[in-house]
Amino acid sequence: MAPTRRASHAGSWYTENGFELNKQLNNWLSAADLTHGPARAIISPHAGYSYCGACAAFAYRQISPVVVRKIFILGPSHNVRLPGCALSTATVYKTPLYDLQIDQQIKKELVDTGHFDWMDMDTDEEEHSIEMQLPYIAKVMEDFKDSFTITPILVGSLTPEREAMYGKLLAPYLADPQTLFVISSDFCHWGQRFRYTYYDKSCGAIHKSIKNLDQTGMDIIEKLNPPLFTDYLRKYANTICGRHPIGVLLQAVQSLRETSNGQRMSLKFLKYAQSSQCNSMSDSSVSYASASLTFE
Repeated sequence: MAPTRRASHAGSWYTENGFELNKQLNNWLSAADLTHGPARAIISPHAGYSYCGACAAFAYRQISPVVVRKIFILGPSHNVRLPGCALSTATVYKTPLYDLQIDQQIKKELVDTGHFDWMDMDTDEEEHSIEMQLPYIAKVMEDFKDSFTITPILVGSLTPEREAMYGKLLAPYLADPQTLFVISSDFCHWGQRFRYTYYDKSCGAIHKSIKNLDQTGMDIIEKLNPPLFTDYLRKYANTICGRHPIGVLLQAVQSLRETSNGQRMSLKFLKYAQSSQCNSMSDSSVSYASASLTFE
C-alpha cells in the first residue's frame, strides 16, 4: 500500500470539517483581489487559519488554476535540524477536501541530483509549514483536481551557498509556465518567548517598529536580489521562519535571469498582518505576509 501522509494538523490549526473548510477558504478568497497574476510563485503564511487565513488568500488569489499542472511547496523545517533539503516518502497527502498526489517523476529527478535527503513520516506529519498550504492548494485547484501534482520540499538551515545551489537546481522547473512554487513563510516572530525583541523606538509603538522591520525585508525581497536579502538578515536577524525557502526562490530567479536573456519578473507583496499588536516588552506577535511572483 502506497504511503499516505494524513492531515495531522486538521482539527487544531484549521477545521477538519471539509464543508466548513471549503466555506472558509471560499470567503477569504472572495474577499481578496486579483492584482498581480498569474502567479508563477507565491509567498504564503503558515500559522493557524484563524490568524493568517485571510492574509494567505491574497497570495492564492493570484493563481491561475487552468494553467498550473505542477506545484512545488517549499516549507521551513521547524522540528528537525536539517543542513539541506528533504523530500517526502509519501505518495499522497490527505486534506479534508481531497487527496493530493505527489509527483513521482520529479521526486526521482531531484533524488538523482544527490542533493536531497528523505524526511521520515513522523517528521513529515509533525511539520506544519507544508501542510498549512495544502487545503488552500486543494481549494484553488478544485476544478482540476485530477490534473496536477505536488512536490513538497522541506528546507533546512541553508548557507547562502546552499541556497544558491538549490535555486539553480530548481530554476528549470520555475521556468516552466505550468509550474507554480509555493513558498511557506511567516514573518517576524517578536517577543521574549521567541527570544527576539528588536525595537526601533523612533517608529513609535512596538508593533509599528515590527511592521517597519518587516516592510524593509519585504521591499528587499521585491528587488529579487539574494545578497541584499542575506545582508538584511545578518543586520537585523529578523525571525522570518521561511527565510531559507525565500532565499532558494530568489536564487532560482537569479539563475533564470542569467540563463534566459534577462527574463523580466516582478514580485509584489499584497497583504500584511500581525497576530496581535505589541505595545509592551511582555507582549508577543507573529507577522504574516503574502506575495506573488509573475513573469512578464
